[in-house]
Amino acid sequence: MTRTGYLLSILLLTSIGLVIGAGPPTVPVAHAVSLPEATARVPGVPADPEPRPELGPAASASAPGAVTPGGRPLVSIEAPFLIQVPGETARLLGTGNTAAEGPVWWTEARATTAVPEAGQLAGSFAGRLATVLHGTTWPPEAATTDVVPLATDSPTPAANIAPHPAIDVLTDTTAVVLQDRPVIPMTSWLSDALCTAITSDRALQIVTPNTARLTLPTRHALGGHPHRWVVQDPQDGYYDGLSGAVLRWQNDTFAPARATSGTSLVAPAFANTTATGDRQLIVAIRTRYPADERLVLGRALETAWHHLTGASPAGWSTAEPVNLAWSTRQLTDLARQRAPQPTWLIAIGHPGRPALATVRIARTPAGVEEDITLSLGYGEYEPPPLDAIPSLAETLATEHALTSMLTSLGHGPRDLTIPPHIAAPPNPVALTLGPDTVHEIGTHHAQHPPLNLAPARLGPASRPALHYPLGDGTDDQTWTTLKHLTQHLRTGT
Repeated sequence: MTRTGYLLSILLLTSIGLVIGAGPPTVPVAHAVSLPEATARVPGVPADPEPRPELGPAASASAPGAVTPGGRPLVSIEAPFLIQVPGETARLLGTGNTAAEGPVWWTEARATTAVPEAGQLAGSFAGRLATVLHGTTWPPEAATTDVVPLATDSPTPAANIAPHPAIDVLTDTTAVVLQDRPVIPMTSWLSDALCTAITSDRALQIVTPNTARLTLPTRHALGGHPHRWVVQDPQDGYYDGLSGAVLRWQNDTFAPARATSGTSLVAPAFANTTATGDRQLIVAIRTRYPADERLVLGRALETAWHHLTGASPAGWSTAEPVNLAWSTRQLTDLARQRAPQPTWLIAIGHPGRPALATVRIARTPAGVEEDITLSLGYGEYEPPPLDAIPSLAETLATEHALTSMLTSLGHGPRDLTIPPHIAAPPNPVALTLGPDTVHEIGTHHAQHPPLNLAPARLGPASRPALHYPLGDGTDDQTWTTLKHLTQHLRTGT
């Protein structure tokens, strides 16, 4: 492969918008091909945005959203979109960000370093836009207002152009995306890159420095093998940020390095953790409703949020940053428009209580199903509301067509990000089966597991739901208990 340079991203926020920027990690020169990014449209962006202010002579575009002198894309500009969710910019950029926490516009400029002037051009665009709109950039030093002359003899781009502008390295088996940000969100363009990789039967590999963290939506979207989070560490080279396996670039992909015995090697940096006392409460909820034109989705999630935080979600979107104010009606309309294709979305909480959910809505022969994973973060001296779980289980079972709910508690950062270090799985706290699930298993069978468990009956006695308390999240043996319970339930008639 031929190296054409790496991408430079610059983001901009103003109280009518924001600009942010960062450069990617270093990948071995012989293996890196980086290409310019195209404009990505984000949910909530108007089809016909307001005219932009004149930016002056430093930039000109011959194609929508792209600076392309001589037909070679150098800089591309993401369509700006309005973030209406308090705290969302700080969540993705860090609490030190000085951007306003009210509604802000967010846009992103990306440049290829295949041409030396491209990064300067993106910085000039960001600086001029921030100056005109009184916005801020991230990082601050990325923006300038310099006039950038473009050379006429810049090198010709490589012929092996990737089919997606967000993909930096493309081989027969792998699509590599380079990211150098403190937090790696599941943006609309990254989500689209993942879809492109999957549909072309390739693995997606996201390469970051060892200081980066994933958001939960990015972690869930990667979904394990064959996709990877590739972490670049000064001492250990490359390793998998989720499994710790030492990686080497071989056969045009990042693959595990093997010891002489054939076993995988684990990077020492993966085990370099510091106990903080932070914990995460994870509630996995599944619902199934009859298909009905009056159905409103999202209410089960809203109910869980109220029970566990005392408030509704703050916002939702189909990608990060989460930009839309919470609305069950709007997300229902979106799911209905996309049917019979499934809809995947994200919900976020208010800044004072870290909470984030991913939701998958699908039309099936049995009805309309929601698969929800709600995660909440707690500091060392913040007790998770485990006493609210039984009442939540009963409300979901009697009012929101619950099929099952698994509640777990484990150690993890309060801000719900995923660092590239080893983490023990959360321990089960309770399992709840909805009335239809209990009926399918057999009420008598489900009520009498061969264990020291006494499930609580929820709802009508004629068709009850069952709630199985398993522990307080501190005992690893509850995984064994849960395994035996589910084995028993599968044998029901």
